Amino acid sequence: MPVLEAFFAPRVPAFLRALVIGVLAEVIGLVAFAVVLLGELLTGGSMSVGVSLFLVLFLLGVAWVLVVCCRALLAGRRSGRGPVVTWQLFQIIGSIAAIGSGGGPAVAGGWAALVVAVGVGVLLMTPSVVAATSGTRSED
Repeated sequence: MPVLEAFFAPRVPAFLRALVIGVLAEVIGLVAFAVVLLGELLTGGSMSVGVSLFLVLFLLGVAWVLVVCCRALLAGRRSGRGPVVTWQLFQIIGSIAAIGSGGGPAVAGGWAALVVAVGVGVLLMTPSVVAATSGTRSED
């Protein structure tokens, strides 16, 4: 089933749709951060080529995993829940570090990432999302 068709399917709860939107917002942020790092690398602003390349590949890899997890969740498979929860925990830790850094844009970005991570984490644990992604819902 195509992704947009699955997203708008009547069997998909509203909380699952909101969760997918939140995770896709994180994916956009990861890709944007990877592009910024790549730009920094290409313009000579990076002090370590190896670290920059690793971070770019890591961020793009995490983004890819989150997209695959969204597709699994929309298909009603539980396999997408674990990586999404794990990423939210990592994002919460990183957000708290960014908030504590004291820099203006880093603090604002940290708060935004923290709000999204907590929101996605809470949505992932709602009964309707758990039922929709565990095969325990009734087929109406």
